[in-house]
Amino acid sequence: MTKKLLIFSLILSVTLAFSQQQKNYTFSLEEAVTFALDSNYTSINARRDVAKAIKQKWETTAQGLPQIDGSVSYNNNLKQPVSLIPAEFGGGEPGTFVPITFGTKQNANAVATLNQLIFDGSYLVGLKAAKAFLRYSENANEKTRLEVRKGVINAYGSVLLAQELVDIFDKNKANLEQNLFETRKIYENGLGEEESVEQLEITLLDIETQLNNARRSQAIAKQMFNLALGIDVEAPITLTDDLDQLASQNISLSLLDSSIKIEDNVDYKIAFNLTEQRYFENRLESSKFLPRLSAFVNYGTSANSEDFSFFNGDQKWYQSSVLGVSLNIPIFSSGMRSSAVQRTKIALDQSKTELEQTRQQIKLDLTTAQSNYQFAIENYENSRKNLALAERIENKNQIKFTEGLSTSFDLRQAQTQLYTAQQQYFQSMLQVINEKANLETVLNIPQLRINYEEIKGQY
Repeated sequence: MTKKLLIFSLILSVTLAFSQQQKNYTFSLEEAVTFALDSNYTSINARRDVAKAIKQKWETTAQGLPQIDGSVSYNNNLKQPVSLIPAEFGGGEPGTFVPITFGTKQNANAVATLNQLIFDGSYLVGLKAAKAFLRYSENANEKTRLEVRKGVINAYGSVLLAQELVDIFDKNKANLEQNLFETRKIYENGLGEEESVEQLEITLLDIETQLNNARRSQAIAKQMFNLALGIDVEAPITLTDDLDQLASQNISLSLLDSSIKIEDNVDYKIAFNLTEQRYFENRLESSKFLPRLSAFVNYGTSANSEDFSFFNGDQKWYQSSVLGVSLNIPIFSSGMRSSAVQRTKIALDQSKTELEQTRQQIKLDLTTAQSNYQFAIENYENSRKNLALAERIENKNQIKFTEGLSTSFDLRQAQTQLYTAQQQYFQSMLQVINEKANLETVLNIPQLRINYEEIKGQY
């Protein structure tokens, strides 16, 4: 029976492993972006950063709320301390001492203390700083999601480009092999030159090299895409969108005239959050000049015994309670607090300068992104026209070569020109897709903020 169970377990494990290996993912571009926003490794940790900020905010808030601590202690005096008292207290000879022990051999204590902060300037500043840090974490998460979206779009397009290149190189290779076969037969029949065969062989070798490289690039592109999604890099994937279709869909001339409200840009919001943090750091150091007032009340009970009888019903316990107020007043620090205030003020000025630099950088980024996007659209249109021209030129030279009206060198030049035009055309389509994603990232399109109440519920 044991052997049968073992065999069954092994078969089940192998079956499960095989089924997991065979899991295939199918994505359109939109589906891939949605999937990655939830599963990308960086996106997951960005959400955790927000969760940490939420917990830190409450951690700071709780410092000003009542704090209750309890302690329980038990002491067993294995060797009780001995004290000497004058013997004359008990009627003995003056000038001599009598050894005596005080207290019982065992004792137990239980104390509960309630502490309450009444006033602390640094606590008030800390509350505001914790809220500012939460805003920073939220904006950093939005920035991460925008970058994840852009990365997935780039990776998706790269996979499609690699597939297109493999397909076109395969097609070109098949055509070249047919040309080479026919040309070799003509040469063997004495109707052609050996150079014509050699020229086609050179071209075929180049195409085979490029095809092999395209296949390797395709494998790498798929792994990069899987990594961007947050799945196993070896998992098989199927993409349902077409590169040419995506390029056409990503041409939006209205984006070229889009303006931006700087304050809505996520990079500006992050820079502003950092300025807020420097401001609160300065306020925190300034608040250390203020006094700190707190209060406490405790309640305790203790018992003493020669034996361990603390759980007996007749054991006597003695209660005690203390109420206290503590006021801590900073008086002199040899200039330490003053230097800290000045240091944080300098850091605040630096952050304001960086905020203005960010404002100007965003304007430049928008201009650059729109320029690059416009160039990508123009380059795409030109590449499509160039490809059509290159196809016609190659076709004419193919006919001339077959009829003996042009040399193999002319045909090779036309073929090389065609292959270059093909690659440039596919590259231009990817460029349109990527540059549109870059421009949308600068414009914060789409808004990718998340529900932070949901994050609170998850952690």
